[in-house]
Amino acid sequence: MAATFMLEPAGHCCWDEPVRIVVRGLAPEQPVTLRSSLRDEKGALFRAHARYRADAGGELDLERAPALGGSYVGIEPMGFLWALEPEKPLVRLLKRDVQTPFVVELQVFDGHEGEGGRLLCQAVHERHFLAPGVRREPVRTGRVRATLFLPPGAGPFPGIIDLFGSSGGLCEYRASLLAGHGFAVLALAYFRFEDLPEELTDIHLEYFEEAVDLMLQHPKVKGPGVGLLGFSKGGDLCLSMASLLKRISATVLINACVANTIAPLHYKDMIIPDLGNDPRKHTTSESGLLDVMNIWNNPLEEPYRQSIIPLERAQGPFLFIVGQDDRSWNSEFYAHIASERLQAHGKDRPQIISYPGTGHCIDPPYFPPSRASVHAVVGVGIYYGGEPKAHSRAHVDAWQQIQTFFHKHLSDKKSLKPSKM
Repeated sequence: MAATFMLEPAGHCCWDEPVRIVVRGLAPEQPVTLRSSLRDEKGALFRAHARYRADAGGELDLERAPALGGSYVGIEPMGFLWALEPEKPLVRLLKRDVQTPFVVELQVFDGHEGEGGRLLCQAVHERHFLAPGVRREPVRTGRVRATLFLPPGAGPFPGIIDLFGSSGGLCEYRASLLAGHGFAVLALAYFRFEDLPEELTDIHLEYFEEAVDLMLQHPKVKGPGVGLLGFSKGGDLCLSMASLLKRISATVLINACVANTIAPLHYKDMIIPDLGNDPRKHTTSESGLLDVMNIWNNPLEEPYRQSIIPLERAQGPFLFIVGQDDRSWNSEFYAHIASERLQAHGKDRPQIISYPGTGHCIDPPYFPPSRASVHAVVGVGIYYGGEPKAHSRAHVDAWQQIQTFFHKHLSDKKSLKPSKM
């Protein structure tokens, strides 16, 4: 009997959906090596492998069998994805075109002898970023440069504006996946995209206010307010939006700062200065990676207090998601400062979820944790922190927490299951 893969769901599913992998037709207790690989849109190769042993019936079920070594160990049904490592160092796995899937190649080889074993069986699995019926609509209205993702159905749907960090560009993969869970999500660019500024020198909150208005004028978006989801620099922008703009109903911040960072923020007659930093305070690892956590000025000290976002005007509720090993900045420290200031001004205490062993880049489930990569703007290798296994678990839990929070505060619905392909 030849060895065969059984995949459930078979063939394809959404990226954030788990898949069950079973290999049948092996010899009893046969040692085998499972290899997985994919190429991104730029051709970069990512690979993982793990050594297993079939059970007494000649079956290998990744939900029951522990990996004995390789890229991961223990019972890790999705390790073949989250443990993928780039062939070229410091390359981060990102999805640039959500209209096409990642194609994952799976192979099982006889024995534990690295590349030398005999190929026993192979399969491919497509991991999609648009659930069935999700619509992708480019937005070029007024100054706004964005992409709107709408769930299937008549709607209206609870709306979310999604902001990424200081690498710039238009990142759509988180928004496209969230739309598969019942949200209308606007992936919003704010620099380094089309006719937007190439560099962050001054930021005007009126641009983001225009995006809020655009969302709430859309017939498929349910009011009276929108939710905000921001990562890194996008997080402190979302905190500023929730504090200074109207019609913000709920805000999730992923490894964000309590102060305005990188560039002065303008809104009407107000200017919030940049927190600022001292690059001389960085450290360098033996491999030449920069650890920049300590370069930022302390917002609790003068004269940097002026950069703290005016939380006395904030509209809650807030959810802070933080990695305890965030090496880009001490986001847990900032989250607790925000909590104290919000409560001091009579606001509700925000929810803070802190993940041990987790670094700066918290993505949707099954993305390989990005512990270090070349920053798109800085152009050098940055160390982001985190331990792969703990970080991968944080991805899964944080994704569920985000959905639960927004369904509660934007639509009063419980979190939905991932959409089936």
